[in-house]
Amino acid sequence: MDVGDEVIITDWFRLHFVENNGFAFGWEFFGSAGKLFLTVFRIVFSFFVFRWLCDLIKSKENRWVVFSMVLIFAGAVGNIIDSVFYGVFFDYAPFFFGRVVDMFYFPIIDGYYPSWVPVVGGDYFIFFRYIFNVADSCITVGAFILLFNYKNLSLK
Repeated sequence: MDVGDEVIITDWFRLHFVENNGFAFGWEFFGSAGKLFLTVFRIVFSFFVFRWLCDLIKSKENRWVVFSMVLIFAGAVGNIIDSVFYGVFFDYAPFFFGRVVDMFYFPIIDGYYPSWVPVVGGDYFIFFRYIFNVADSCITVGAFILLFNYKNLSLK
């Protein structure tokens, strides 16, 4: 697939190939210096998550807490692999400056805001227009599992 190509699975689920140069929602800050900072931050964050995960496993922590941290770590590593190596593999950027590939698109509802709604009345909208990947899903699901099991987390 090329950037922008789309495979329609159903009306509300599509595979839409995009390359995300930033982080959540495609936000970018401070140009190439911001990109380098983001990639290094991801690596440092993953290192601390991995150490925390090892401690959780050693202390025989609640399995849901461990599972949530595994998901968060796996998602972070997946995004790191893309941002560190993807540009080199496809010969458009040096190490640490690659883009993250996103592809899952769920335009569940689209239409127009009623004209009586202030500011956006009459404007076109798509509910859930964001495009994401498996790594993003792992991080999100892991964070929600951790949120719902925080009472089971023993902070020693």
